[in-house]
Amino acid sequence: MSTEKKKHFVLVHGFGHGAWCWYKLKTLLESNGSTRVTALDLAGCGVHPTPLDRISSISDFVQPLMHFLASLPDHEKVVLVGHSYGGIPISLAMEKFPAKISLAVFVTAYMPNCTDAPHTLVLEVN
Repeated sequence: MSTEKKKHFVLVHGFGHGAWCWYKLKTLLESNGSTRVTALDLAGCGVHPTPLDRISSISDFVQPLMHFLASLPDHEKVVLVGHSYGGIPISLAMEKFPAKISLAVFVTAYMPNCTDAPHTLVLEVN
């Protein structure tokens, strides 16, 4: 199956986790050969090289996801999957890259409401 026809899932972990937490789901989704899966480490998590003391904002934390989405070709759409605190990064990504997101899945994740922008939840948490 060609890369263009494959669904591309981007898995975003929650707080205190890393891309490693998706290893079973990633393997399962890729097993039939018709799905592409990217599991990202957000800044300071998993094997991402940013030291925790260099992360001073949500923008710093979500930078790996934003950089990844910016690097995708304009015609490519992904399915974002966020778990727990990963709901905030995928919400911000949906806001910044609406043309590159075909669907978002919130797996017991923070989900902004319908009337406020995703960054409002971050302000409420602080």
